[in-house]
Amino acid sequence: MTDNTSLPTAVLVHGAFADAASWRGVVAELQGHGIPVIAPPNPLRGLVADAAYISSVVARIDGPVVLVGHSYGGALITVAGAAENVVGLVYIAAYVPEQGESLGELQDRFPLSSLVSNLTEATYPVRDGEPAVEVTIRAEAFPEIFAADVPAEVTKVLAVSQRPLAASAFTEPAAVAAWKTTPSWALVAAADQAINPDVERFGAQRAGATTVELAGASHAVAVSRPREVAELIRDAVRATS
Repeated sequence: MTDNTSLPTAVLVHGAFADAASWRGVVAELQGHGIPVIAPPNPLRGLVADAAYISSVVARIDGPVVLVGHSYGGALITVAGAAENVVGLVYIAAYVPEQGESLGELQDRFPLSSLVSNLTEATYPVRDGEPAVEVTIRAEAFPEIFAADVPAEVTKVLAVSQRPLAASAFTEPAAVAAWKTTPSWALVAAADQAINPDVERFGAQRAGATTVELAGASHAVAVSRPREVAELIRDAVRATS
């Protein structure tokens, strides 16, 4: 156990097509080492709105914060990480955008992953506006693309309990890049089929992040390899304490 009286709080931000339960194994690992941790819901309604929500979560925490983002959550911590009490950023199989860059622009630097051709579109109502578009992964393609190293009985559940992502999330630019002034760490999932691993490597290198790479790890690395994910977060917490 670790004395947590002076440790930053780890705030775990999930990505698209998932929910906060995807951090369950990581949360257990961090709690086992005495690290304060919360895993808030991510609205998945667009980069601007979602980053503002995560910023509001950070503002409620009395003390330093290490922000952790998986996948699309990486874009959110890049913006929300500008808060004064954020002392570290950890990117898990994540997008790491530059200021003024959208996820679509970042992604288009490299060959597209299998995810792009396996998305299904639907519309949802928007108050006082036209219906907006959201996307999910085709259920039959979900296991291979999102969680190839997770047991089949688990992926069957994950595939039908996806949380959709607003399509606007791919086009809204990041208002700020907190990694320019805040130390960062990154985990590259080398067998990722949802985000091209080269996108993860490029973003991590550009940010000057301390980087580890897990061979054979799928996009759902927080589910399949929670111990390794938690270890990187622990490194960030220790380094910023």
